[in-house]
Amino acid sequence: MDTDNLQGAASGRPGGTAAAMPADPLSMRTKRLLWVWGFLAIPVLFYAVIRFYPTFQAFYLSMTNWDLVRPAKFVGFANYVKLFKDPQFWKVFRNTFTYLIIGTPLSLLIAFTVAFFLDRVRFMHNFIRALYFLPYLTTAAAMAWVWRWFYQPPPIGVINDLLALIGIPQQPFIRSTDQALFSIMVTAIWAGLGFQVIIFMAGLRAIPTTFYEAARIDGLGEWAILRKITLPLLKPTTVFLVVFSSIAFLRIFDQVYNMTTNDPGGPLGSTKPLVLMIYQTAFGSYAMGYAAAQTVVLFTILLIVSLLQLWILREKK
Repeated sequence: MDTDNLQGAASGRPGGTAAAMPADPLSMRTKRLLWVWGFLAIPVLFYAVIRFYPTFQAFYLSMTNWDLVRPAKFVGFANYVKLFKDPQFWKVFRNTFTYLIIGTPLSLLIAFTVAFFLDRVRFMHNFIRALYFLPYLTTAAAMAWVWRWFYQPPPIGVINDLLALIGIPQQPFIRSTDQALFSIMVTAIWAGLGFQVIIFMAGLRAIPTTFYEAARIDGLGEWAILRKITLPLLKPTTVFLVVFSSIAFLRIFDQVYNMTTNDPGGPLGSTKPLVLMIYQTAFGSYAMGYAAAQTVVLFTILLIVSLLQLWILREKK
């Protein structure tokens, strides 16, 4: 068998002519991208339908007059004009920012203090940490009813009983227009304290111990170590908790609704946040367009506050 026949046998073609292999039209990089987007297509589509579409729909509804019965009628910015002229809105706006401005720093300060000292406790550490985290797992309704019992007048209310023991007269708490908001704020801080403590402790544990050892060798005291090492290295954790807690206080609803069941947001609207106002407008008055305008305002506030905090607390290069 001659050479041409051998080559023809090897190539599988008569006459010994080797067939050229067809070139692959897709590169490996393109194939990889197709596989990635193939896997991500369904989750991205689901997220777009669940999140993006309702958001854009809320913007559209905020410019309509709709009561669930008659078809939506386009009214432009009339709902926003009505909202900003409503004195009740500005009262609710002030309540919402009171929760934010006082509740966020106070809750973070308490959480960091607890985490800082709890991190140094070795006896029954896990048990104590679980006790702090337990309120975060408690349902809002059950927690609210317990705190309502605490705030009752004597001889039922535990807090007023304790105040009487030290000679302080009984306080109205959630029955007072001056004290109700701060009484509910205490409940909200207590409910979220466990989560913040756990996150702060995770941040403290992530700081290398070599930094502390080097600082003590240089003669730094505990206060100087806290200022120059612990707090700067804890900044990413703090930024996360500041934004997370701010959003939680701006969207506060459960504690207010469950603790003021007889008069939601009362007394006299002194505790009503923006989320509760949206709920009452939508499902009490069925003014869906007006409620959508309130939702857009809340969304804008959340976005501005979050971006502003991230800008203020950003890493300076």
